[in-house]
Amino acid sequence: QVQLTESGGGLVQAGGSLRLTCAASGRADGMLGMAWYRQAPGKEREFVASINWNDGKTYYSPLVKGRFTISRNTAQNTIFLQMNNLKHGGTAIYRCNAGPLAPAGYEYAYWGQGTQVTVSS
Repeated sequence: QVQLTESGGGLVQAGGSLRLTCAASGRADGMLGMAWYRQAPGKEREFVASINWNDGKTYYSPLVKGRFTISRNTAQNTIFLQMNNLKHGGTAIYRCNAGPLAPAGYEYAYWGQGTQVTVSS
């Protein structure tokens, strides 16, 4: 059983930065992936970025590539999402997602409750 807890959300002006943290607890079998998704009011959940826990390979949505960076700390069982140059479209609940590796376009098995990011102007 894996539990995921997000933190670091808040209110930020357009162009500002936030760093989100996802702390994982419990045990999981097999190769794992971890990812960030976001969901704005009235919109579908949207992929943001992912990282392979084993080799650190990263993937980004074209909407955030070059502005966001996903990273991991294996000793702390933690992933981060550094968000720079936030835009109005970044307003959403950001949720951590983790579990056994899945094909492209599929979500992992475990979810955190989310942390709210609000970009103001």
